[in-house]
Amino acid sequence: MSTQTLAFFCAIICCSWKEKAFAVSSPNIIIMLMDDMGWGDLGVFGQPSKETPNLDAMAAEGMLLPDFYTANPLCSPSRAALLTGRLPVRNGFYTTNAHARNAYTPQEIVGGISKDEILLPQMLKRKGYVSKIVGKWHLGHRPQHLPLENGFDEWFGAPNCHFGPYNSSIRPNIPVYNNSEMVGRYYEEFQIDRKTGESNLTQIYLQEGLDFILRQTQAQKPFFLYWAPDATHAPVYASKRFLGKSQRGRYGDAVMELDYSIGQILSHLRTLGIENNTFVFLTSDNGAALTSGPNESGSNGPFLCGKETTYEGGMREPAIAWWPGHIKEGTVNFQLANVMDLFTTSLALAGVSPPDDRTLDGLDLTQVLLNHSQTLESRPIFYYRGNELMAVRLGQYKAHYWTWSNSWDELKQGINFCPGQEVPGLTTHDQKEHTLQPLIFHLGRDPGEKFPISVLTKEYRDVLRRISPVVELHKKTLLPGIPQLNMCDVAVMNWAPAGCKKLGKCLKVPKSAPWKCDWPH
Repeated sequence: MSTQTLAFFCAIICCSWKEKAFAVSSPNIIIMLMDDMGWGDLGVFGQPSKETPNLDAMAAEGMLLPDFYTANPLCSPSRAALLTGRLPVRNGFYTTNAHARNAYTPQEIVGGISKDEILLPQMLKRKGYVSKIVGKWHLGHRPQHLPLENGFDEWFGAPNCHFGPYNSSIRPNIPVYNNSEMVGRYYEEFQIDRKTGESNLTQIYLQEGLDFILRQTQAQKPFFLYWAPDATHAPVYASKRFLGKSQRGRYGDAVMELDYSIGQILSHLRTLGIENNTFVFLTSDNGAALTSGPNESGSNGPFLCGKETTYEGGMREPAIAWWPGHIKEGTVNFQLANVMDLFTTSLALAGVSPPDDRTLDGLDLTQVLLNHSQTLESRPIFYYRGNELMAVRLGQYKAHYWTWSNSWDELKQGINFCPGQEVPGLTTHDQKEHTLQPLIFHLGRDPGEKFPISVLTKEYRDVLRRISPVVELHKKTLLPGIPQLNMCDVAVMNWAPAGCKKLGKCLKVPKSAPWKCDWPH
């Protein structure tokens, strides 16, 4: 096909929307990031409880990516990686307080996303995109770290997890923001009933997303919607309409409501006639939190362990790409992909050149998504826990250089990241180094990481010969960012956020007393 003919057909596609739709040079972008939702929570991945008809339909209408990963097995670092296209060890979302520790942004954290980082909405502004985040931010709650200071034009949601309720004289409840000012707090104006699990937050987040899409469509502006609800993060919640409706307790109820909400968003795009000009991608920030218990956590399918760990259950994520008329429906692609790829891919779709003054870990997946069966070069997946490279996947093989689930002390307290899944020598409760002789698994034959390949075999030697140079090059060229998650201080908690005076919700700020944060796992 000639270049002229190809351009002609592209022009036809771009101009053939319904009358009420408008023509723009770049597609709208919606990234839906679930919270602690596991790979095995979707019907399309084998979940038998039938909670995700809309997600399953989305997969049937788009592309399923079974080999999609997060950049870290914990919430804050994985979200920082998505929005910067860089590993947490590069963008500063890690700690050096102890070896291989997961760190995040509780409300006593002093740090947050560094001003040296460039976030996706900042880049998209170059093409006139209007950006909104709905839901959980989790990249720092101090004023300089909030979304509107980092490229977003609008925000409705909270800076931290919805833990609580708290005694406001000791620890404030988390604020909920509308743009740059708080409009209430969790467990106060925005209720979550810890006894019943009832909360209307997902419905509020749904409406915020629908309203934003409508406004930008009417304004004929390309938009980026980062929809990040947190109902599947403990304490799990759902609205009254969905409570008690699933076969998996409260967690399943939350999944059903999120599935319903995603169906509403996709239906809204069709009603507005912009589905052919809107790229939608759904994934999760990390694996299901198995330690939260059966009513508060999901399923990681056949994979080992869950959130907080660098086994497959902690970092392999559900992933669906949807773009009618562009992504061939009903396709499955086994490309090794990562949440950081969404940064680079979104820029490519928008026609924005990525920043050239820094190392990016995300790859442009447009050839994979739009050319259906094509895959990119064999790229590694790096499994980090804090400041340590724990494992590497290349092709079907995964090599563990360090193993650790969680400590013996935590295990004695009933905290177990791998309940019922202990694998001797792998799910260790002491940090074990295997650098000289890594544990290697073939994930195609053994997705549950139960049977390491014998070091005496030719297969082991051949794989090690392929993976070792990849690891050596990565470590040699890695320039870690300044760690942002080392210091804590009670004075920086959400005592008096912007807007609290209007509401009469300001609390007394205690004296500053900084300390090195303790990250137990």
